[in-house]
Order: sequence, then C-alpha cells, then structure tokens
Amino acid sequence: MRNISLENVDVAPSVVDTKSWLLLNPDIQMELDGAVHNLYNSKHDQAEKQFRSLRRRYPQHPMPYFLMGLSAWWKIMPSNVTNTIYDKSFFAYMDTAITKGERLYDLDNKNYEACFFLAAAYGFDARLHAERHDLRKATISSKRALDYLDKSKEANGLSPEFLLGQGLFNYYAAWISEEHPWLRPILLLFPKGNRQLGMQQIKNVADNGMYAGPEAKFFLMKILGSERENKSADALVVARQLATTYPDNGYFQRYYAMMCFNNGEHRRCEQVSLDILDKLNRGMPGYEGFSGRYATYYLGWLNQNKYKNSTKAKDYFQRCVVFSEATGQTGVGYYVHANYNLAKIADEENNVGAARRYYQVVVEKAERKSDIYLEAKDYLRTRKVMKADIRQQQGPSYTSEYKPSKKTSAKSRLSSLDVKAN
Repeated sequence: MRNISLENVDVAPSVVDTKSWLLLNPDIQMELDGAVHNLYNSKHDQAEKQFRSLRRRYPQHPMPYFLMGLSAWWKIMPSNVTNTIYDKSFFAYMDTAITKGERLYDLDNKNYEACFFLAAAYGFDARLHAERHDLRKATISSKRALDYLDKSKEANGLSPEFLLGQGLFNYYAAWISEEHPWLRPILLLFPKGNRQLGMQQIKNVADNGMYAGPEAKFFLMKILGSERENKSADALVVARQLATTYPDNGYFQRYYAMMCFNNGEHRRCEQVSLDILDKLNRGMPGYEGFSGRYATYYLGWLNQNKYKNSTKAKDYFQRCVVFSEATGQTGVGYYVHANYNLAKIADEENNVGAARRYYQVVVEKAERKSDIYLEAKDYLRTRKVMKADIRQQQGPSYTSEYKPSKKTSAKSRLSSLDVKAN
C-alpha cells in the first residue's frame, strides 16, 4: 500500500510551467471574484452565467465544471443536504471535472493545478456519497482525493488554495477514529492526520484563499463551534464575517443567529432571525423550513424569557413545530424544546389538555434522564393521578375535563417538583 504523507510544504516547485494554470491567472481571478461571491451569496443564476462563459473559453479545463458542481452543492446545503433534486447535476459536473482533470494530468504529471481540481472534485463527490449513506463510493472517492492531494502538495507554496484539502484531512483524520471506532477498519487505508497542523492550514486558506477561502471559513466556523473545540466566541467571529459578506446565504445566516444566541447576543440574534423569516416569506433561494425552524425557536425563546410575551412566544414555538415537522427534523433539538416551552406556557394558562399533548411529545422524543424528559414525565403522571382522584370524588356523573384553578395549578407544580426531587 502506498505511503501517503500530508505534511505541509511551503516551498514552490522549482521547475513547473504554470502559464496555463487558471488558478494563478490574475485576470481570471479578477473576473471570477464576483462570480464566487454570487455563488456563496445564493445568487446561483448570476454565478453560473459567469462559469458558463469560462467554460466556453476553456472547454477542456476542469475549473468551470468544478465551479458549476460547487454551485449545485450550495443549492443542496441549505436543506442540511437532504434535498436530492440537484444530486444528478452535482455528480455530472464533478464527473466531468474529474475527466478533464485526468486528461490534463496524463499530459503532464507536474500539472499540480489538475491535481488540485481532481482532489477537490473527488472530495466533494465523497462528501455527497457519504451524506447519501453510500459508504463504498465515499471511500473510493476519498482515497482518490487523497492520492491527488499527496501529488499536489508540492505546489502549496504557489497558492493557499492547495492547502484546504490537506488541512481538512489532517484535522478530521486525527480524531475521527476516536469518535467513530466502527470506521477504524476503513481508516486503516488512510494516513494519520495532524489536528494542530490541519487547523493551521484551514486558517491559512480562510485568511488568504480566493476560491477556497469561503469554504475554508465555513469549515473553520463549524470546527470552532463544535463540542470538541468548544470555542463558541471564536466561531461567532467567523460566522459574523460570513453572514456579513454573504447576507443572502440562508445557511450562514441561521448559523450566525445560532452563534449569537449561544453567546448571549440576543438583540443581534433577534434581528437576524426576523430577517431570515422575512426572506423566507419572500421565497428567496436557500431560505426554507430549515432556516425557519432556527429563527422561530430563537424568537419564541426571546419573547418567552426576555420580553415576557407568552402570546408571541406561543406563536413562534408553534411555527417552529410546523417547520420541524415539514422538514422531518423531529428528533432531539429545537422540535423537542419548542414542544417543552409550549407545554410550560399551556400550564401557565391552566390549559391542562394542551400541556399534556406537548409534554407527551417531549416524553416520546427527548433523551431519557434529561431534565425536560423527567419534568414531562412527572407532569403527565401527576395530572393523571389528580384527574383520577377528582373522578372518584365526583362519582360516575363526572364527565368534563378537569381544569385546575390557578391556586391548584401552583400546588400541582410544587407537587411535581417534589416527585422529581425524590
């Protein structure tokens, strides 16, 4: 098995003809700067118009096909990669980029630009196959991407663009076997990573890359905000940069709203969330139920806890539930907590029937032994006992649903806490 080493190399190759490389062509960079901005700002029609213009002039180069595939990828991203409408066009463009890249590499094995696009195209191909749970194809494409990454590392000193793939592999490969031990047999096929070096390389591309810069910032934002790194404040800085530079990218906007929420910047979180809902209502590309789920939850929480407006809070939480169900996002997370908060509001309004319905969802969906699960379980058990007692006291003529007074409700909540404590 070939020994692949992905250490950083910052020395430009001494004898390489780069005249035909579009990556290093300043005129092409100037021309595509706006196109790349449009791509990440969800202006796909405008971006693709420029990419097609590039394809007409350079039909045998992998770059325009890769960029068209990247545009398809960012049409998929806002749905948390669940939207399969663009899969065929994505794979077709990446396959074409691979075919064109391999042809250039066969003509010149020192064409590191061809290696760059081959590694990138195979890498994105692997990402989507992994999202579609096709582990065999994802593994094959990952191996091929690594092969070309190894070949292209000699050109790291020519452009920061070349570093992103190596940085991502170095960072993720260093810990993925620890987090996912079931993948270890497959990971034996790959070289070991270097987490610290990977982070350094990703930051380098984020700061200096033109084509790969936005993608590097995206990964840097996700990495810093992860539980493993737990650098939420740093993630907020990157998220703010992306959201400010690309204000119409729904994915960046909702992630920025989340980082603001997590870091206590509630006023800014509210502004961004309202903007998300406005763009969603106007039908802007990339703004759909996934973004609406985030925005409505934050607005519900703020109205419940900051403004003490239970009417608005209830409306936003109910909309969060609808968005979650419409997008199939009904696992642990915003869906469960929206139901939990709706149950709390219903309890305060002495609407036992509604509170029971919402708490029942919490019991079914929340993690066992979590605080909200135990609270919901206690509430349902306590109300069931109280209802049975009332029926027994009133005899067979009792037919109406028990609705406790405010005094009784307060007492029952205290009882519920006592049960939980015991």
